[in-house]
Amino acid sequence: MIWLAVLAMTLIGALGAFFLKQGMDRVAGLGSLLRTPQLYAGSACYLTGALFNILLLRHLDYSVLYPMTAVTYVWSMGLSAALLEERVTRQKLIGVAAILLGVVILSR
Repeated sequence: MIWLAVLAMTLIGALGAFFLKQGMDRVAGLGSLLRTPQLYAGSACYLTGALFNILLLRHLDYSVLYPMTAVTYVWSMGLSAALLEERVTRQKLIGVAAILLGVVILSR
């Protein structure tokens, strides 16, 4: 159950970054910042992810949980490829594999 919460926390964080990216692509000037719903969605996701992180600190060591937030990069690459049509290169895949290997090592 704890590991599902960690996955949820990292996915919510990645969604936060995705919505902020989407929102900033629509911002034309300082005044439009407050009228961009994606920026509110991204901020809400970041806040929710932070709350998950705080709650998870009750159950996992900081030295384990904090490095596991790197899984956010894995979600981010998937979201950027699927929804922003960004290219996934071999170099990016190697980086993500290294991140996942590190997370597996830490979780044991």
